[in-house]
Amino acid sequence: MSANPRETVKVLIVKLSSIGDVVHTLPALYSIRKGFEKKGVRAEIDWIVEEAASSVLTGNPLIDNVIIVKNRGWLRDTARNLKTAKAVYLRRYDMVLDFQGLLKSGVWVAASRGKRRIGFSNARELSHVFLNEKVAPYDPEKHAVERYLDLAKYAGGSVDKSSTLIHAGKAARESVARKLDEKGLKRGAPFFVMVTRARWTTKLWSDGKFVELAKKISEATGLTPVLAGGASERAGIEAMRSGISGAISLAGEIDLKELSALFGLARFAVTVDSGPMHIAAASGARVVALFGPTAPWRTGPYGKGHIIIRKGLPCSPCFKKSCEDLKCMNGITVDEVFNVISGLIGEGRTPVIKGKQKKADG
Repeated sequence: MSANPRETVKVLIVKLSSIGDVVHTLPALYSIRKGFEKKGVRAEIDWIVEEAASSVLTGNPLIDNVIIVKNRGWLRDTARNLKTAKAVYLRRYDMVLDFQGLLKSGVWVAASRGKRRIGFSNARELSHVFLNEKVAPYDPEKHAVERYLDLAKYAGGSVDKSSTLIHAGKAARESVARKLDEKGLKRGAPFFVMVTRARWTTKLWSDGKFVELAKKISEATGLTPVLAGGASERAGIEAMRSGISGAISLAGEIDLKELSALFGLARFAVTVDSGPMHIAAASGARVVALFGPTAPWRTGPYGKGHIIIRKGLPCSPCFKKSCEDLKCMNGITVDEVFNVISGLIGEGRTPVIKGKQKKADG
């Protein structure tokens, strides 16, 4: 690549979903932007993404254009997608990077007709057939963030693995502060966030255990529990909130940017393996994540200081979405999680706990 300072390279990132996967690709975006800057090349970087995850990207100063398409394929709105495909083609991209590696992303790669269409040679669903540059097969045991950084490096990204947080923005922070205030949590009052829902039933911890944990943390620290979730989860989360004195539910009341702002204000987050878990890590929160059927070394909260709690059973990770004997999650006890959180408090990362509690070993 020439180092002509007036040269402009048009880049398209293809990462459509899910929320966690989009968050995992943010460090690669930073790497690409910084890599071209170091070469004296001006990059126009666009990102094509599905609606559900789009607000993670909108307003990010590293992205020139966020191209939003319907969730789950072309059949949802074929006419609109054809119009978008034409607009993507007319952008005449110099480089198209398929971070998704699925058929649905491969279709957009093909539609772009970019000069360099780059992705991993072992991408799934035959999506690699749409590429004209195939990067060496990725290691599936490597963390997703690291895999995406490898692809970014091949495309000219900086070898510096510096990341960037989600840009929640002042408006989102103010909105969250106002909503918490309206529910009785004064501005500046300390709180923690609990994420109790995930798309797979096998990733779930019991509501009763979350309720018991929230009570113990609140009683020991004075921190207010704040429960987060989507609109479809509101009823179940509200039932949990009603069993925790002083707890607040924002389920269905905040968007992804506000969720990021919420995590940024929280002392820590306790969460199952989910999209919000990744938003929490990318928003600067200390994350305590409960893992069962999935592999945290592949898709755990990325960055320093996060804590994974898992039983490490011989059958885990199994990556099953259904299980008749969910020992991996059911075996995690309330005391086990509480002791870990007590350890965080003992490190001075959260308010001093009331009374004497045993500090966790890890």
